[in-house]
This record gives sequence, C-alpha cells and structure tokens, in this order.
Amino acid sequence: MKFSVTVGAVGLGRDPRGLAELARVVEGSGWDGLFLEDYLVYQGDATEPTYDPWICLAAIATATERIRIGTTVTPLPRRHPWKVAAEVVALDQLSGGRMVLGVGSGDLGDPFMLERDPRVLAEKLDEGLEVIDRLWTGEPVSFRGKHYALDGVRLTARAVQEPRVPVWVGGDLSVPAVRRRIRRWGGSCAYKGNGGITPDDVRRLRAGRDIEVKVSGGDPAAFAAAGATWWGRWIAPGSVADTLAIIRQGPPAI
Repeated sequence: MKFSVTVGAVGLGRDPRGLAELARVVEGSGWDGLFLEDYLVYQGDATEPTYDPWICLAAIATATERIRIGTTVTPLPRRHPWKVAAEVVALDQLSGGRMVLGVGSGDLGDPFMLERDPRVLAEKLDEGLEVIDRLWTGEPVSFRGKHYALDGVRLTARAVQEPRVPVWVGGDLSVPAVRRRIRRWGGSCAYKGNGGITPDDVRRLRAGRDIEVKVSGGDPAAFAAAGATWWGRWIAPGSVADTLAIIRQGPPAI
C-alpha cells in the first residue's frame, strides 16, 4: 500500500510557492503522493484565497522527484476535456511520469458549475473521459456525442506513462454509475456516505479486477488486507505549522 496527503490549494501557505515547499516536506517525510482538490473558490467559500490547482501542480512537479501528484478530483464537466487532456500530458512530462487524473461530476455548491442537472453532469463526465482517452493516443479524433464534438482533431504531445496517465474516478461508491466508471477506467478515489467505504467495499470493487483503489481514513492495515492500493490523509485548510506537523509524522505504520 502507498500513502498520500490531500490538501486544498487555499489559504496561507497553499499558494503555488507554498505548495512547492509543502511538497518537498511530503516527499522528505516518506509519503508517496500529494494530491490537490480542484476548486476555483474552495467549497464555494470566498473568504480565503483559492489558487488554481493546475498551476500549483506544476510548481509541485518541479519541486519533487518521487511522489505521485494529481487532482482528487477535477470536476470534469466544468472544464473543456481537450484542455484537461493537454494539461495532464504536460504535467506528466514535467513530473517525469508521476501524474494521476482524478475526476468527478462536480460539486453542485461550486459557483462555477454552470450545469446543475446531475444527469447532464454524468453524461458530460462520461463523454469527457472518452474524449480525453482518445486524444491521449496522439491519433486524429472524430467524436460525436451529446455534449462534445470533435472532427479529426489531434494532440501529438504524449504522456510519459503508458498506455496512459492513470484515471481515478471519484463520487459516491453507492451509486451504480460510479462503480461502472471505476471499472471502466481502472481507478477509484470514491467516497461513500452512510459510514464511509469499508474493507468489504474494496474487496467487492476489486474482485477479479486490476483496479487502483485509494481510500481516505480508517484502518490502513485493514484496507491493505482488503486490496486497497492507496491510503490517504486529508488535511483541512489551516495554518502552515499545523499542516507541516501532520505531514512530518509521516505515513502510518502497518
């Protein structure tokens, strides 16, 4: 099992320069990954400054050598999928093949989510993922969907990782469509209401399948035994000193 830290790019010390310094401490303290929440206004609250997570990831990539980096999660329906495809390739190149793309349908409390219909958001998420996956091949892409259309478009820049950058799907694991996406794309950073994800949930999700499963909180040893591949610690917005104190404890021993 690998261990990660997740933070929001919000508040004092979590600007691009501050997160680059934080990432060095994450790497030096034995963690395996640092992931950013993807907001333009953190959880819809504008009282603290929020910094673009993609710019922050570029700073993190250049400040580190070993840890995995990425978003958990990017609200894909809020973005143009072709722009996300190009940004992920650039970050994978910049980091030497360490990028992970976490995706979800989005937070309805996000003031920049122009679409509010959950059904439409789910459709745009699925179509957006298909567009990204095809663009990552480097071949010309023609696509006609309900929400996106491309006609012979090609992105020739390629990621370091083969066959593609890992895609982790977020959302509520109790929703069948979320489980379907996880199995389609081979990665999970999902949550679950009503008590959270359990080791049995992980066993059912991975049964006979090669799926990366990232969980947050709970007993890491029990999740490792169930087949989870990542255990994450979320650190809420707070002071730099408090954040560093948590990170310097290092990952849990199992």
